[in-house]
Amino acid sequence: MKEQLAKIRAEALAAMEAAQDSAALDALRVQYLGKKGELTAVLKMMGKLSPEERPAMGQLANEVRAALENALEEQGKKLEAQALDSRLKAEALDITIPGKTPRLGHRHPMYIALDEIKEIFIGMGFDVLDGPEIELASYNFDRLNADEGHPSRDWSDTFYFDTDSRVMLRSQTSPMQVRAMETRELPIRIIAPGRVYRKDEVDATHSPMFHQVEGMVIDKGVTMADLKGTLNAVVEHLYGKGTKTRFRPHHFPFTEPSCEMDVQCHKCGGVGCPTCKGEGWIELLGAGMIHPRVLEMSGIDPSVYSGWAFGMGLERTAMRRFKIADLRLIFENDMRFLEQF
Repeated sequence: MKEQLAKIRAEALAAMEAAQDSAALDALRVQYLGKKGELTAVLKMMGKLSPEERPAMGQLANEVRAALENALEEQGKKLEAQALDSRLKAEALDITIPGKTPRLGHRHPMYIALDEIKEIFIGMGFDVLDGPEIELASYNFDRLNADEGHPSRDWSDTFYFDTDSRVMLRSQTSPMQVRAMETRELPIRIIAPGRVYRKDEVDATHSPMFHQVEGMVIDKGVTMADLKGTLNAVVEHLYGKGTKTRFRPHHFPFTEPSCEMDVQCHKCGGVGCPTCKGEGWIELLGAGMIHPRVLEMSGIDPSVYSGWAFGMGLERTAMRRFKIADLRLIFENDMRFLEQF
């Protein structure tokens, strides 16, 4: 048995030292120290020895086991270090190679225009409000004096979520004006930018999804002259001194009297072209004095307070600001177009 233990020790230590990877080393552990291993088989023969031989053979067997376990541990550490070294060499980075300069983006032309509009109105003392794009018809229509039967409430114009026409994608940011009248102290000066949705056919100046900026002022003694003066000042801030505008009578259920404001076409200078559909002017926004009934529905006394409101399409504002001929360019994400700004 002594010779067997010495042979196992010599062969095992040599094999473990020559192991090239952890899998081979683990196979050697099973071969010599496993339940059916060679050293285990020898130890099972201890019962056949005489009482005098057992202590010496037991001590020798323990020494062999300890030597093999130590060899396994040492070789395991060595193989682990070698594997780490190989991995570090394979994954090494040459820090002397010049890096790639990250390509920085920039603001979209529409949001450049929006930021300019916000800055103008904030400078005039307005607050900027944000609200839900999924809206209740009561806020989008009823509280804005657009009763049942109004053309804008038709399924051909508005995206509804239910057959009762109660929940919808907002068709304007005007509901934020109602919410402001419900929650804010008078006087009120707010603008409400955001996405809106209508079933418009896509062309050079229309899209089923677009952006609006709506504004409202409510105070004592507010008149139509305040509305026109404010909007002309905003347009001159955006497009420069001397920008030509015109106000045309119109009808909106939310306002009375109402008007539409046009700016002279940036493409043709008023002569007429496809962008302005031959008219020489591009409609920029609708506006007017807030209807007394709308004030009353929000608990505001129209005999004491008056106000004006407007709503402008942000895309059209950007088109005029950057002389863009086709609204579709704003949404197509063509880098050749966007990189101009």
